[in-house]
Amino acid sequence: ASVVTQVIVDKEDPAFTNLSKPIGPFYTEEEAKEQMAKTDATFKEDAGRGWRKVVASPKPVAIKELDAISSLVNAGHVVVATGGGGVPVIEEDGQLKGVEAVIDKDFASQKLANDLGADLFIVLTGVDYAYVNYNKPDQKKLETVSVDEMKEYIKENQFAPGSMLPKVEAAIQFVENTQGGQAVITSLENLKAFIEDGAATIIQ
Repeated sequence: ASVVTQVIVDKEDPAFTNLSKPIGPFYTEEEAKEQMAKTDATFKEDAGRGWRKVVASPKPVAIKELDAISSLVNAGHVVVATGGGGVPVIEEDGQLKGVEAVIDKDFASQKLANDLGADLFIVLTGVDYAYVNYNKPDQKKLETVSVDEMKEYIKENQFAPGSMLPKVEAAIQFVENTQGGQAVITSLENLKAFIEDGAATIIQ
């Protein structure tokens, strides 16, 4: 079952004043400045590839369709939800109102997993493990690690922002909000190996 998911965010989230999530096509600097002069949109340079519109990336507060998703899960359905981070909405005057934002899909999935009472949170990505010193001669895969160890690696800037970092942060949040829970970071191709032998990054 697939559920279009509204994800409630806080309209006072600092992300709304620090726009950071690039969306849409690339523009030249001249085109971007022209767009900014004509509209209230904000554009920023994106990794030397051109200029793109940026929007807020607030943290999820609640999943509107949680009860429906929970009922489907309890009835034995495989549920696809919080696609792309979900549809961001705020509560205003007792109603939900859509906002221009992109919620990080890792945090939205983590929030849903916690709210459903899951004890295992699996984040699938392009590599079999999370690594320290990634793509360096002394690269080291992380197997079974603690939350405290992962927090230290974050302080050392071991994980790339917008790539592995949000996955690690979401995994940490899940474990911290789950009694005895585990979070796993691995690839789709390696999922069977994790199930059979525990071969993956396991945070507990």
